[in-house]
Amino acid sequence: MSTSTSTSTVIGASCPHESATLHVRGEATYVDDIAEAQGTLHAALGLSPLAHGTLSGIDTALLLRQPGVVAVFTAADIPGENNCGPLLHDDPILAAEDLRYLGQPVFAVIATSRELARRAAAMAKTVIRCAPLPALLTASQAHAAGAYVVPPMHLSRGDAATALQNAPLRLEGEWSLGGQEQFYLEGQISYALPQEQQGMLLHCSTQHPSEMQQLVAHALGWQAHQVQVQCRRMGGGFGGKESQSALFACVAAIAAQRLRRPIKLRLDRDDDFMITGRRHGFEYRWQVGFDPHGHILAAEVDLIANCGHSADLSAPVMTRALCHFDNAYWLPHLALHGYCARTHTQSNTAFRGFGGPQGALAIEMILDSVARRLGLDPVLVRQRNFYGEQERCTTPYGQTVDDNILRPLTDQLLRSSDYGARRLEIDQFNARSPVLKRGLAMTPVKFGISFNVVHLNQAGALVHVYADGSVLVNHGGTEMGQGLNTKIAQVVAHELGVPLAQVRCSATDTQKIANTSATAASTGSDLNGKAAQNAASQIRQRLATLAAELLNGEAAAVQFHDGQVGCGELGGGQSLSFKSLVAQAYLQRIQLWSDGFYTTPGLHWDRNTLQGHPFYYFAYGAAVVEVMVDSLTGENRLLRADLLHDAGRSLNPALDIGQVEGGFVQGVGWLTTEELVWHPATGALSTHAPSTYKIPTANDSPADFRVALFDHPNPVDSIHRSKAVGEPPLLLGFAALLALKDAVAACGPAACDPHLLAPATAERVLMAIDQLGA
Repeated sequence: MSTSTSTSTVIGASCPHESATLHVRGEATYVDDIAEAQGTLHAALGLSPLAHGTLSGIDTALLLRQPGVVAVFTAADIPGENNCGPLLHDDPILAAEDLRYLGQPVFAVIATSRELARRAAAMAKTVIRCAPLPALLTASQAHAAGAYVVPPMHLSRGDAATALQNAPLRLEGEWSLGGQEQFYLEGQISYALPQEQQGMLLHCSTQHPSEMQQLVAHALGWQAHQVQVQCRRMGGGFGGKESQSALFACVAAIAAQRLRRPIKLRLDRDDDFMITGRRHGFEYRWQVGFDPHGHILAAEVDLIANCGHSADLSAPVMTRALCHFDNAYWLPHLALHGYCARTHTQSNTAFRGFGGPQGALAIEMILDSVARRLGLDPVLVRQRNFYGEQERCTTPYGQTVDDNILRPLTDQLLRSSDYGARRLEIDQFNARSPVLKRGLAMTPVKFGISFNVVHLNQAGALVHVYADGSVLVNHGGTEMGQGLNTKIAQVVAHELGVPLAQVRCSATDTQKIANTSATAASTGSDLNGKAAQNAASQIRQRLATLAAELLNGEAAAVQFHDGQVGCGELGGGQSLSFKSLVAQAYLQRIQLWSDGFYTTPGLHWDRNTLQGHPFYYFAYGAAVVEVMVDSLTGENRLLRADLLHDAGRSLNPALDIGQVEGGFVQGVGWLTTEELVWHPATGALSTHAPSTYKIPTANDSPADFRVALFDHPNPVDSIHRSKAVGEPPLLLGFAALLALKDAVAACGPAACDPHLLAPATAERVLMAIDQLGA
């Protein structure tokens, strides 16, 4: 971390990531890097060989005879509740009576080495006695059977049925969208160490330490204060470690408690794929009514999510999908129906965007079809449906769209990307190129920021100032590479007026900050930054009172700046160093540490009616993407991407631009190459390794990649008027999918509307082209 960054520029400065040097040197400590305590044993999981079946027994005696095996635990050995579901108690830690998906953990083997534990666990097919039952493997099958993990949800405004009937033009269709594997570089891992007086220390790669604490305590039949969860950093999370780290934390803790030995459970990539869930795939059935100018008059849409075998976080994911269906557009009459289908697959969970992308992409595809039906530029149709600033500015769930900057933002992007001239040039290229076709698309983003469960919008922090003037911060957020600790350190350094190098963030720890929310919903900096600022400001006020006495000034006039403290004109220009002031405060027994707390104001939500004010503010953005498609093979390439994203007054532009770039590429991967395939008969996940599941590489990024932040201060009292930037940029990847569709349309007759499914792999691109020919 740079030591030359002064406090006058620390907010809004592109300070390096606080662990950047450690990452480059390979010295950053993750859970698997923690030195193993003496007597550590290793756990591995035996997995169900059936997608659906009844469990009649396990040959534990055979497992115990395997080399190095110390113990085998089943559901019967769990002392407390056999559940790791975050909301509903419907997700067993280990299968007890029924088998719900192929890959479900059935037993845990504990052995002297990880390799021996895995070898024994691999005997699952031999030792598990079970009988198959019919399985539902797709969302459509489950929807037809009326199988849901939670009751259906409905969000409506106006009279969609009548408006559809009276609309001068109508379209209807069906569309499907695949899921997405989080593919964090560091897999799921937990390391449990028994402590004195029936305590447990758990090192866990998790986005939600407090939830791990609660679920482990329930599994052990303990109180929460007996379980301490620590997380210094994760090697990526993307939502996959919000709730689904719980199963592995619980197994490690149960084994550690039973054997009184440290237990480490680290999954390999195959098992991680087979056990954990991912982004929900969606099926859509829609009707839309519109006028000859492209104005949407009414829409009715079924959104059917593949939730897997248990509820997990599917209810709030669907809620957010419904609340983001409108994206950037005023939709006067709307009827949305959300169905959370129960299938015999892994239980799907949070993923960057948390349902928002699945909701917003639906209206983008519908608008594209409307534009093609009318022979209009899709950009024009989008602009005609934008939310207004004075009217047409209320969402279907009742929240006003304040600070609507979509029009100036997209206008700026269209100019800077030279959209108009490129549109003409691409049309001319396609007319003379029989094989290679180019496509161009612009898509906007409006993304609500806050947890859509109101009580989760709270955070705490501790700030300690030591006698030498150095500062330690602890907060409830978790660092997963996004730079949260860097931003929090910047906030505290600014508040106390000290150089950034003087501030350090420590590991997230449930014994320091209690009852924390997950680091999710793009709220990490908003919530924890405000809490840390609150703690630091209390210390600053105490120090200001002392400084005023020492400098013969007024406390209100005391300034903290670049490691110096002065009273300005009232103090005759006198000052002293922050370090010496802190030393004086210690001698005078002034408290040099403080706790801070923050709750997001103004939020309310009725989950029964799906009405309220669930978001503190909206973040905006837009992307223009150009692609090239080979019409003979379906192979394609991103040629250029222009992104303009609203980060408010950015706390750290370098980190935020990195998040925009990464979110965009991750969104492009989801919509173009990352295909999940289950065997239609057995339910086995066929794409469970890097060899078959294709995440984007550096070569998949556009050669011409232009990213900028839209400098517009947040109108609400966010941390230094910044805006969240974790999830919204993922939706910028929509433009890549629609650019591919534009290139495919160039292979067909005028005003054609290709049926291109997502992910738009080369095979699906070629299928869409062939359908145009047919």
